[in-house]
Amino acid sequence: MRRTQAKARSAAPPPLSHLRDAPVSARSQGVDGAAVLVNPEEVDADVPAAIRQALEEVLAGRLTRAGVLDSRFAEELAGRVARFTRDGGKRIRSQLLWWSMRACGGSDKATAAAALRIGAALELLQTCALVHDDVMDGSALRRGRPALHAQVRDACGGAVPASRAARFGEVAAVLAGDLALAWADDVVADTPLAPWTVAVVREVWSDMRTEMVAGQYLDLHGQLTGSRSPSQALRAAHLKSALYSVERPLALGAAVAGADGRTMRALCSAGRCVGMAFQLRDDLGDAFGDPLHTGKCSGGDIREGKPTYLAALAVARAEAAADRPALEVLQRSLGNPDLTDAGLDEVREVLVGTGARAAVEAKIERLSAQGLRHFDGAVLDAYPADRLRRLLTTLATSPAAGLPPAPSQPAAATRSDTCEGGR
Repeated sequence: MRRTQAKARSAAPPPLSHLRDAPVSARSQGVDGAAVLVNPEEVDADVPAAIRQALEEVLAGRLTRAGVLDSRFAEELAGRVARFTRDGGKRIRSQLLWWSMRACGGSDKATAAAALRIGAALELLQTCALVHDDVMDGSALRRGRPALHAQVRDACGGAVPASRAARFGEVAAVLAGDLALAWADDVVADTPLAPWTVAVVREVWSDMRTEMVAGQYLDLHGQLTGSRSPSQALRAAHLKSALYSVERPLALGAAVAGADGRTMRALCSAGRCVGMAFQLRDDLGDAFGDPLHTGKCSGGDIREGKPTYLAALAVARAEAAADRPALEVLQRSLGNPDLTDAGLDEVREVLVGTGARAAVEAKIERLSAQGLRHFDGAVLDAYPADRLRRLLTTLATSPAAGLPPAPSQPAAATRSDTCEGGR
């Protein structure tokens, strides 16, 4: 049963409630210095809307500054960054941050305002990650619309040769991602925080950015070398997605609230496991999902030869069973950019036939259960903890959009799972 009292924080800093009536300089400030007072209970009713509002305040100031520099830059690059960020998805990372902050006892207006601003920074960081990811993967679609580099390319029309337009779109998207990252860093640096939280928040933020890059590099290196190591695939997924998508947002929220070390560790352990389950579910969605629901082309990871755990497991199982037909399908399909829909169906049959899909589904269930056990070990404020637990459960266990049910097939026993991705 969830405890109804806030946890006792041994050697914890004093609460931030004394800032509620502090001077404007001690409150959260907009990008242009205007005070932004936030009532946590009102935000609880619609967290995504509050994040959107915080983003609007941040983006308005950044676009004004961009316009002072140059009108073309403001419209064609900064404006695209702003529109991409505004049109974001479900704001999952910023919601995790918010409910973590609330579950750890954050209840005053200054703390709430700081959490919303850092949530907005997370959304800008996500813009950077997705825009760069689309360039690296050569993905034409994002959220059911042309990716940013494709938009820039198409805006050139017939004014320049197609190859030059494509190249311009790619480099412009790299700059757009860089700009989003710079804005995100600025927001975190400019957010007023209590002295005891500043160091923790900035350390978590710094680690998260580096982990994201490290994971992306390992992912690209795996594509280059054709690596099909299940342990390496899990390691890349751990760095690139599990930490960035779930664990670090939870840590940021706990840090803003001034949580103690024990609570921080419990939330991070929960986020690590749930984040891995979330990424493995996303891999299944890429292979089996419906583009009408996922907003991107099916089989992108397969055509790009991404070293996903799903593909690595299929190869390992086919090799162990000396299944030559399955190995031939995988060898000619993984990393084949010209793979047809019929060829993709063959790969799907192998993923099912080798038991790789069933094994991944089983691993997701184990990781989900392990993550929720870690979460239940933390002593948190009851109502926001229940909201956070439901959100984590959804991330860990809900089928990917458009993902058909897996055929009934037993999964072979594997070693006990860890949440560290191969460590």
